[in-house]
Amino acid sequence: MSELAALATQIRRDILRMVHGVNSGHPGGSLGCADFFTALYFQVMKHHPAFQMDAKQEDVFILSNGHISPVFYATLSRAGYFPTEELGTFRKLNSRLQGHPATHEHLPGVRIASGSLGQGLSVAAGAALTKKMNGDPHLVFSLHGDGELDEGQIWEAVLFAAHHKIDNLISTIDWNGQQIDGPTDKVMNLGDLRAKFEAFGWTVLEMNGNVINEVVSVMEKAKSLTGNGKPIVILMRTAMGKGVDFMEGTHEWHGIAPNDEQLARALAQLPETVGDY
Repeated sequence: MSELAALATQIRRDILRMVHGVNSGHPGGSLGCADFFTALYFQVMKHHPAFQMDAKQEDVFILSNGHISPVFYATLSRAGYFPTEELGTFRKLNSRLQGHPATHEHLPGVRIASGSLGQGLSVAAGAALTKKMNGDPHLVFSLHGDGELDEGQIWEAVLFAAHHKIDNLISTIDWNGQQIDGPTDKVMNLGDLRAKFEAFGWTVLEMNGNVINEVVSVMEKAKSLTGNGKPIVILMRTAMGKGVDFMEGTHEWHGIAPNDEQLARALAQLPETVGDY
């Protein structure tokens, strides 16, 4: 696990340097999800950096809350999908690394454009159902923000997946309690998410998304529960801005890049581990 933790630290450094480089992007949620992405791509998911859009005979990941693209891009590059040097082009003119993931740039690892919230669970359910119909035993994973659950399309997809017994789908909710306009309990209280998903017919697990060995353990448990007639959701508690003390636990860093002094302070808390790009 120490290797995974070290890689997650490096990915956090990548995130901060990317958004600082263009004074634009979403560091808060990206930092909070670094452990999840590291565990998923380097331990849990069966995937191939020799990217094929149809994803036959491999697991699929769908990022629904596409604004946390910095952590997605950093993870993909560290996993060998494209050179890490390309991270320096984030959000720049003619870059493949757009602010929200886009398919028209043909960036390896990106299967859907996810700028508009609420759509990813529908795509993930469709992809998982396709695998079942094709006799492909591999899994579909998806990630969603808690604020994204305000979108009605999410709950339509939740109904659809349960009705069709899409039991090769593992969806994770980044339950950090923050969204762009403030705490989720003030913007739109989510209530008892476990009870809601269970009432809709899903198997529900919970985990601390900032303890990487727990992330691996719970996600492996989720994999063991597939094939039982129910889709699976993991309610993942994280701290927005995790790893940087002045960014943690506040919506203020949802979509603001650090200045030079703030970047230096942040990087001092995250020692370089496998080499900056």
